[in-house]
Amino acid sequence: MILGREEDSQDAIMTIHPGAGGTESQDWVQMLYRMYGRWAEKKGFEFSILDFQAGDEAGIKDVTFEVKGEYAYGRAKAEFGVHRMVRISPFDSNSRRHTSFASVYVYPAVDESIEIDINPTDLRIDTYRASGAGGQHVNKTDSAVRITHLPSSIVAQCQNERSQHKNKNQAMKMLKARLYQLEIDKEKEKQKDLDDKKKDIAWGSQIRSYVFHPYNLVKDHRTKEETGNIQSIMDGDIDIFIKAYLLGQMNKEIL
Repeated sequence: MILGREEDSQDAIMTIHPGAGGTESQDWVQMLYRMYGRWAEKKGFEFSILDFQAGDEAGIKDVTFEVKGEYAYGRAKAEFGVHRMVRISPFDSNSRRHTSFASVYVYPAVDESIEIDINPTDLRIDTYRASGAGGQHVNKTDSAVRITHLPSSIVAQCQNERSQHKNKNQAMKMLKARLYQLEIDKEKEKQKDLDDKKKDIAWGSQIRSYVFHPYNLVKDHRTKEETGNIQSIMDGDIDIFIKAYLLGQMNKEIL
């Protein structure tokens, strides 16, 4: 069964980080963020921001959002990894070709049916002043919350809400999702911590490439699935890649 794991039926929490490259990479994060928003909309999924940090000049420094819907995590997990873009940068006055990277992390959201035991003494909770370019996503009070789970060193933070209480609740939700992912990895007998399996946001580690110049091509390096209709992909039509990945994983399990 393609979506047969217990966690596949959960909602998904997704985080996108830019790689090296400043504004260009942050703009790539915003493009991917839009792509997933459009994908969720077309699937009839709910899409909500949990944490948002705007770029200094353009784009997004960091964003975490939740996708709610039938088997949202089971589908979205196909997007976990490094995404590479090649294009003529609109931020380069000499119109040179740039390569940018962004890392997408996907976690299963934890609902009431799943118990995640967290000892309060294992948590360090810090409050701080929200930072960023301002606007509707960032407030300027001391309501931002960062929670560190000391045994695992996992950090979850939220500054999107206006109240400290709401930010704390959202950060706890993200923390529980990441701890749940760790438990899933243990069950699969993976020996490394979740962070150890995350590849560097750099050359040779990408799961998918999006080429806008000198030709149009989106290619998934895991499944070899590809298409020249890059605009359709950026508008959220990514199910061809998700389906190919899930079928590939199912075939591996059968073998």
